[in-house]
Amino acid sequence: MTQAMNLAAGLGTRLRPLTDTMPKALVKVNDKPLIDIVVERLLAADYDHFVVNVHHFAQQVRNHLAVCGYASMVKVSDETEQLLETGGALKKAAPLFLPDDPILIHNVDILDNVDYDWFSRQHLPEEDAVLLVSRRKTKRYLLFDSAMRLMGWTNIETGEVKSPYQWLRTATIAIDETFKVQSSTANVQLFAFAFSGIHSFSPRLFPLMERFPDRFPIIDFYLSVCHRSRIVGLVKNDLQVLDVGKPETLQQANLTVHA
Repeated sequence: MTQAMNLAAGLGTRLRPLTDTMPKALVKVNDKPLIDIVVERLLAADYDHFVVNVHHFAQQVRNHLAVCGYASMVKVSDETEQLLETGGALKKAAPLFLPDDPILIHNVDILDNVDYDWFSRQHLPEEDAVLLVSRRKTKRYLLFDSAMRLMGWTNIETGEVKSPYQWLRTATIAIDETFKVQSSTANVQLFAFAFSGIHSFSPRLFPLMERFPDRFPIIDFYLSVCHRSRIVGLVKNDLQVLDVGKPETLQQANLTVHA
């Protein structure tokens, strides 16, 4: 069995006024709701267990899920009292997942060119999480060693570095044109990649979330445990990701995406 969590609880403020009357999960691309586009792609890759978190116009999402063709495969995680961010959403939904299979995490407003059958097969049994990354210029990078184990995160505009490793937290970092990290403390060679927001999570990590608050970003969790858990990056060089959470990219999707 292959399982996934579709993050659909957000307010969708960038899509106003559309989201003044509906959740972004039900915003349509070529007359098909975003939630259906994502789930149907996963169904085609043999995913058969889904968790959807809800907050903004939660009942609309529940009503839609109740009558869709995949209704029997979906469980709903209710965040109507408080939005919990990506990490908190996963922590709250923990009882809804099967205990032994990795969980694909995917935002409902992201369209991409990922082969999800391929992606599920990249998560090896000994790995605790697999983060899909690519080589592209951005402000914020995840930092990996030569074995693609997560080591840290940096914002190259502010110089901020997050890492469980003290030597990396205190380093001055620059990233060259080949995405190698030039560091003032060269303990290991590091490489910088942009995170897609798509990742595969092993349920055996859930106990490590117990000390976290109800609300937190998943990247903060990964950065806090990567020194003792196997959090790895997976590079997809031809990765294409379209964030349809804003009007201009929603219009682009309607012109280019066949739902």
